[in-house]
Amino acid sequence: MRRCSSSALIVGACIATIATATFVTARAQAPRFRTQDAKAFDDAIGANSAELMARGRQVFRFDTFGDERFWGDTLKLHQAIEGVRFGGVGFGVGPATALAVGLKVDAEMVPNSLLARIKSGAVDLNDPANTLALINLKAVLGVMPFGPTRAGGLQSIGITCALCHSTVDDSVAPGIGRRLDGWPNRDLNVGAIVGLSPDLSAVANLLQVDQTTVRTVLNSWGPGKFDAELFLDGKAFRPDGRSAATLIPPAFGLAGVNLHTYTGWGSVPYWNAFVANLEMHGSGTFFDPRLNNATQFPVAARAGFGDVRSADDGITSRLAPLQFYQLAIPAPAAPEGSFDRRSAERGETVFNGVAKCSTCHVPPLFTEPGWSMHSGEEIGIDNFQADRSPDHKYRTTPLRGLWAHQKGGFYHDGRYPTLLAVVQHYNQAFSLQLSDSEMKDLVEYLKSL
Repeated sequence: MRRCSSSALIVGACIATIATATFVTARAQAPRFRTQDAKAFDDAIGANSAELMARGRQVFRFDTFGDERFWGDTLKLHQAIEGVRFGGVGFGVGPATALAVGLKVDAEMVPNSLLARIKSGAVDLNDPANTLALINLKAVLGVMPFGPTRAGGLQSIGITCALCHSTVDDSVAPGIGRRLDGWPNRDLNVGAIVGLSPDLSAVANLLQVDQTTVRTVLNSWGPGKFDAELFLDGKAFRPDGRSAATLIPPAFGLAGVNLHTYTGWGSVPYWNAFVANLEMHGSGTFFDPRLNNATQFPVAARAGFGDVRSADDGITSRLAPLQFYQLAIPAPAAPEGSFDRRSAERGETVFNGVAKCSTCHVPPLFTEPGWSMHSGEEIGIDNFQADRSPDHKYRTTPLRGLWAHQKGGFYHDGRYPTLLAVVQHYNQAFSLQLSDSEMKDLVEYLKSL
């Protein structure tokens, strides 16, 4: 036994010596990571950051992902805007009508001379020619021109992310001003705009209904709402008869937030791919086998939306910069004087204390880190919209910037018209026994976020 033990020690010592020699040799031969190399990599990170930011902003504002083939070539939406005078159909759409349905004009894309004429009333806001001029300037948020034709109209038209997720500050006139990316356009009547399309047969065929039914559904949405699940499950109305459309959500304040939407679909880049391919009808690649569930998603399963692969993918290469730019958009700070500061300070104590809001809306994200999903029963509401998603749950909505999207109400469908109504709902559902003054203070705090 001693001889064996002695031999083992000798062999072990030899192995250790060889390993040490090998390690020393490897260290001597390996290139050192010099300080200047580290600086070069830091510089590469900075350059990459700047490039992603610039590309992402461009994509968000101006990239159609090839969806003009759907909105222009298939639905012929541009023809309704043009009117017969410019080679389209009907009377056309003047700027006044465009603004009335919630389209916004970026004043920084309009020449100063034209802005002056608009301010002075020298521009005919009922003339479709002026709408076409603004579109050709790329001044109408989220609307991209393709053309023009010999008649002065458009060959086609496409839409971008900014159509729904940007607005303006009205600094020139209502609906005209400086662009505010990431803000939900709660004035935008998506249904009414799509309903102008001369040919909705593609949508009707997808849903297996007639065009009249499609227009009825579109007109039921109203301003600031869109039904992303309609093309998946075909459910146009809730069991109570109300529209199944949901409020357009903000695209700001999403850094650190896992899910982009009201219900459990996926992360920010997931939703970007989903919308670009299935809602905007761009040309790209999208894979989600959950949509093959014909029981839950009969329309999507029938159309093959669970595995979309276009030969000319114009979406996938844009997802990274688009996500980078979106995550860089901060929630806007509440304007001075828009809330009672002392009341808000008391409300913060209520929020983190007796009301227990911070249990789910964890500061400073004001949502739960991780998989922030809850059933309707957990928050005291029905599960209709949650059940239209794969996860069958509602997301804990991040609260920063609430003041900027009060129009249209709160919750996914705007069922609560005011923040006070939301607080009253939770007070009753959770038996919080908050006093009227505590609820008022809590509202002021929410307005301050």
